[in-house]
Amino acid sequence: MDSQDFPRLIYLLILLVAVGGWALAEARANLGKSLRMMLAWGMILLGLVAGYGLWEDVRRDIAPRQTVSADGGAIEVPRGPGGHFFLTVNVQGTPLEFIVDTGATDVVLTLDDARAVGLDPDNLPFLGSARTANGPVKTAFTTVEFMAVGPARYDRVQVAVNGGEMEESLLGMTFLSRFDKIEISNGSLILTP
Repeated sequence: MDSQDFPRLIYLLILLVAVGGWALAEARANLGKSLRMMLAWGMILLGLVAGYGLWEDVRRDIAPRQTVSADGGAIEVPRGPGGHFFLTVNVQGTPLEFIVDTGATDVVLTLDDARAVGLDPDNLPFLGSARTANGPVKTAFTTVEFMAVGPARYDRVQVAVNGGEMEESLLGMTFLSRFDKIEISNGSLILTP
């Protein structure tokens, strides 16, 4: 708290005592009912203040996660919860949400996402392996017809299907390196095809 906040706090406390004192004096006859009403209004006010304070976080979750510039060029992806970038990519006609992972070499699909785009994990040869934070997992490599984000479409993209438990698919460098420019600026990831 800096030196300018203290006088404001004193002013607000004096105002609260004055308004609260007036409300108690007016409500002496039905004190219980009046206290319940003041408590209800206090909770409503607290909810409004909390909503206002959390609006930026709520707006980020409600608003689209990515935008394409008017000229069809750059794709801007705002930083998401936990500091990650989430990018929705059209894979063979199915939109999938990926975590952008510059530390991952490949595009890695979860078993559910692989099924969603028409791949059959039961018929894929899980001959590869990868080291993850949860330990080693088996992987199967295959190719999808196309992956598109905004105006950028890339045909015949190699992907790995993760045979282990994974919450979200990863968008690794084999896909990201297809863009001419990758930049992080003002809390956003900017991809330029």
